[in-house]
Amino acid sequence: MGKFEKAIVFILALCLALLVGNLVLQKIYPLYYYDIITVNAEKYGIDPLFVASVIHAESRFPAEATSHRQAKGLMQMKEDTALWSAKQMGLSDFTVSSLYVPETNIMLGVWYLDYLSEYFEYDRTLALAAYNAGMGNVRKWLENPEYSKDGKTLSRIPYPETRRYIRKVKNNYAVYKLLY
Repeated sequence: MGKFEKAIVFILALCLALLVGNLVLQKIYPLYYYDIITVNAEKYGIDPLFVASVIHAESRFPAEATSHRQAKGLMQMKEDTALWSAKQMGLSDFTVSSLYVPETNIMLGVWYLDYLSEYFEYDRTLALAAYNAGMGNVRKWLENPEYSKDGKTLSRIPYPETRRYIRKVKNNYAVYKLLY
């Protein structure tokens, strides 16, 4: 086999490896409910891939997921947060059991992400910290010089779970942007 043929074989093998690699990664990082995610994300000016990254970190996409803390559905909303969000959105027919309906869960979760983003002046780290640990905790951390030097950003997050969560969502987002 000549140099030209070897180069062609190498290029084909590289393309095959990249294709197989992407297919494997797409199994690990699926993009289920993309139409529902997109409709809701676009409504609030949020990148749909970011929403998918949150869902992947929260539930890995089973609509019937329930956490040990009783957070429900794809975006793992707690009952009190979901009820409050539904009231703010004017959803009079909302029930807690509808958190297992993908359209409802994603609609509420994206609205709440947008609410947190706006509240924390579009600082994605603060919004994610609040989504995971609660707004009250993030407000307290911002007031504490041990966690925030300027009262606007966090230099340290005291909850290891929240630190891991933020890192996970950001890593998911990088992968989703690469794949899709």
